[in-house]
Amino acid sequence: MYFWWILYLIDWLLFVIVAFTVAYLLIFSVAALFRHRNEIKRSKIQNRYIVLIPSYKQDSVILQTVNSALGQTYPQRMFDVVVISDHQQEITNMRLAQLPITLLTPDFDRSSKAKSLQYAVLNLPQFKIYDAVLILDAGNIVKPEYLEEVNDAYSSAGTKCLQTHRLSRNRDTSSARLDSIFEEINNSIFRRGHQVLGLSSSLNGSGMVFDFDWFKRNIMKVRDSVGEDKALEAMLMRDNIYIDYFEDIYVYDEKTRQIREFNDQRSRWIYTQLHAAVSNLRYLPSALLNRQYDHIDKIVQWLLIPRTILIGIIAIMSLVLPFIYFSLVVKWWIVAALILLAFSLATPDYLVDEHWDKDFMRAPIVSLGGLLNIFRAGRSEATDRATSVHRWFGRVRKKRKKKRSRK
Repeated sequence: MYFWWILYLIDWLLFVIVAFTVAYLLIFSVAALFRHRNEIKRSKIQNRYIVLIPSYKQDSVILQTVNSALGQTYPQRMFDVVVISDHQQEITNMRLAQLPITLLTPDFDRSSKAKSLQYAVLNLPQFKIYDAVLILDAGNIVKPEYLEEVNDAYSSAGTKCLQTHRLSRNRDTSSARLDSIFEEINNSIFRRGHQVLGLSSSLNGSGMVFDFDWFKRNIMKVRDSVGEDKALEAMLMRDNIYIDYFEDIYVYDEKTRQIREFNDQRSRWIYTQLHAAVSNLRYLPSALLNRQYDHIDKIVQWLLIPRTILIGIIAIMSLVLPFIYFSLVVKWWIVAALILLAFSLATPDYLVDEHWDKDFMRAPIVSLGGLLNIFRAGRSEATDRATSVHRWFGRVRKKRKKKRSRK
């Protein structure tokens, strides 16, 4: 008797959480069908940009990214390129040093993108004045007119932050194709769909443009162990800064080719989302009181079940419940159909090719595999915190010993 009550309770609790997440995704995937085009006027002002490219062990792709950033039709006197080369080969650094860029070579014990960006800001020449900062990832490729388009968009938007459209450079393996599909689904739901309904876009990690003074102040507040894009998003929302999205300005991104890399990447993103949700939940009451709809939406968004876990839960419940109690599974099949509808609506036509059906059917299997790695990032974070605390106590003991020896 108690078994069935516990089963009903778990089933309905999971279902309510999953159904809310599916409803959220479906609403914005439908909204994304109503394409919203920003009116971009030719800017009379040429802003001065600094292009930051953090690169951690990306020797194979960094030179392509730097060359594409340097080959802009935008006046070269109006932008500088800074590469933060972290743990890269000496030959790569020698080749980079021959290019007209600023090369920084930090040697972090524990590397992160946030640390690299902070290092770049701290090491910029004081006499250099910039209007905006553009962040690219190693592996990104941009067209020659990219910075011109960014400048026109930045001037037209009238906001301190904008996100450009990141597209896949490669779809040569099943993992890369699946990564490309998920990337475009995110673009549709969390950027175009939000923009259509008047809400802020989410940041994507690269192809991001910020007001330089705002970025310089706030990047130093980002902890090195969390996703810098989510942390910056939260700060933008608290400052009531709208994040605009420009779908027709493209950044081409190198996608992961191996299933293991794909799963590891999703595990890190899941941990980052959970950290963002926990860190920002305390701001929800004030956001509700002040009617900060963008901020409310972002917190709700981070509280949703991550899509990798969502697919895994729906797959497990849809396959297991028929063997336990058939009537319980019907609602899960409906939710499964709705999430497939949401993802289908959010997937652009150009990705629906001869591989699409096979790759998309692999998504639940890949998601279940990704669930096994979900706590890896969390365990790593806990270990790093314990190590840092141990080091802090060690420094305190050394200081006390020095004071005693002086006495």
